[in-house]
Amino acid sequence: MHILILQHARVETAGSLGHFLKEDGHTSQIVHLDEGEQIPKDKNMDGLWVLGGPMDVWDEGQLPWLKDEKLFIRSQVYDKGVPFLGICLGHQLLAESLGGRVAKSLNPEVGFLDVSLTESGQTGVFFDGLPDIFKTLQWHGAEVVELPPGAKSLAWSENCHIQAMQWNTRAFSVQFHVEIEEDTVKKWANIPEYRASLDKAMGENGFEKMQEACFANIPSMKQKAERLYINWMQATAQT
Repeated sequence: MHILILQHARVETAGSLGHFLKEDGHTSQIVHLDEGEQIPKDKNMDGLWVLGGPMDVWDEGQLPWLKDEKLFIRSQVYDKGVPFLGICLGHQLLAESLGGRVAKSLNPEVGFLDVSLTESGQTGVFFDGLPDIFKTLQWHGAEVVELPPGAKSLAWSENCHIQAMQWNTRAFSVQFHVEIEEDTVKKWANIPEYRASLDKAMGENGFEKMQEACFANIPSMKQKAERLYINWMQATAQT
């Protein structure tokens, strides 16, 4: 497969998911939208991954490329049925592109927190092999508050009722992060918006707490990431 990856911050990469992709012999092209790079006109791709970022889906005034990105996502997913994976901001962009609604979180989530699968999540392909309740990295202040027509929620948490989403048979997205690596917290803490939310949620020692939690959870997170990667590949290969 050849995957087009839309990235919104240089340090917020596909992480372990990108490594799995490469190890399996697949190829990818990364477009750094926040740096002014354009989505290629020759869109010869087998899948579209849209990653996280510090901006919000409604920041089109300051970041006009967001409007073009949403139109592109809709054209690929809704019109062409291209397999899709969205993470954090990518999850929110998918929802809004397809007619859902995103808003500021009443209770922002930052830290390693529990996510629970819905009935659809428990019985579907995407979360196959994962427990019904598991811990994962959360670092967001906005969330999907209304599903797009035809979508279903696959996971939820106490403070965010749409943690994962499926639209049709080939589009999947998650609000949380399973793709983290050993240096993720260190890199993300240098993004001002992320550092501010981290300090607000976890106090002046928030970075140290998050870093410690990251190191403790890396082995299990890599296992979950690999499972989701395999499941996405299987689900999107189905016609």
